[in-house]
Parts: sequence; C-alpha cells; structure tokens
Amino acid sequence: MVLTLNFLPYSIVIFIMNTKEIVVGGGCFWCLEAVFNRLNGVSFVKSGYTAGHVKNPSYKEVCSGMTGHNEVIKIEYDPSIITLDILLDLFFAFHDPTTLNRQGNDVGTQYRSGVYYTTEEDKSRIIDAVERAKSNWQNPIVTEIEPLTVFYPAEDYHHDYYTKNPTQGYCNFVINPKVKKLQTQYGTLLKQE
Repeated sequence: MVLTLNFLPYSIVIFIMNTKEIVVGGGCFWCLEAVFNRLNGVSFVKSGYTAGHVKNPSYKEVCSGMTGHNEVIKIEYDPSIITLDILLDLFFAFHDPTTLNRQGNDVGTQYRSGVYYTTEEDKSRIIDAVERAKSNWQNPIVTEIEPLTVFYPAEDYHHDYYTKNPTQGYCNFVINPKVKKLQTQYGTLLKQE
C-alpha cells in the first residue's frame, strides 16, 4: 500500500507493507533462520523462545530444558509475495516433524516441532499443511500447534548466526546442507542478490 501525504510545496510518499507473522520451531533456531532469511517475500526473521513458563528466559535456561520453552523463529512476510502455505510446506521440508523433542543430535523439549498461530485462519492453514506433509514422512507428525502467547527474542548473538559464523562447525555440518537444499530444490523462491 502506498500512502501519499501532501504538504505544500512537498509530497511525502510512504510505502506500507502488508506483512504477517508466523512463529515456528523445528530444532535449533539457527538452522531455520538461515533457511527462511533467504526467501523472497520474507522481510524479517528473529530467533527466540515461546511456549514456556518462565518470563524472559535466557538461552542457558532454555537449553536446560527446565523452562518449557521451544527455540523458535518469528517470520515476518509479505503474503502478496510468499504465502503462508509455502512457508509451512518449507517448514515441514526442512526439519523432521516426526521426532519428539529432537532434531538430529539436538535433543530436548526446546528442540520440539511446533507452529504457533495468532489467528484461527492461520490455525486452519497449519492443520492443512500437516495433512499435506504426512505423505512425505513414514512416521506420524508430532508437531505441536498452539496459539502464540508470548515471543521472547533470543540474545543478540543468535540473530543471523549462520551469516556471521559461516565457518563454525555446526554451521558447516548442519546448516550448510539445509542452505544447499534450499538453493537446489527451491531456488525460484530465493531473494535476488
């Protein structure tokens, strides 16, 4: 949407993006952030925590498994460029939604599969995405689907972790294959650099 304000002798043009948000968790938030940050139509991705019982938890507290929080990312996107359905299909393609409290070597409730919605329409779309994803997995999908109650941003050093630390071991062995998969299988969805 474009808003033009006229103040003689000047006019100010303001571009207002029609953005939406969805919060997802599927293992370490560094992995998901690296994938979703590269998508055309995604304006912002922030790592954080949700679905726990401690206010403003730290990374150390969440990693203890005692706060009940899930490592998640908040995705801000423009639905006129990329739809929630596409984002959800990618979410189910880039983590294993059939393993309870685990993604690869990352084990604990903080690594559970989850989608956290803010509208009933989004909840319905999430349920449809789970149905679509079932054909890609042999085991039942255990992704929790819950209303988003609160999102706590992670500490600053977690944001853009992969971009800032491309040679770090975890990035090389765990995140790089996901980014390469995104580039080779979903290249048409990537931002133009």
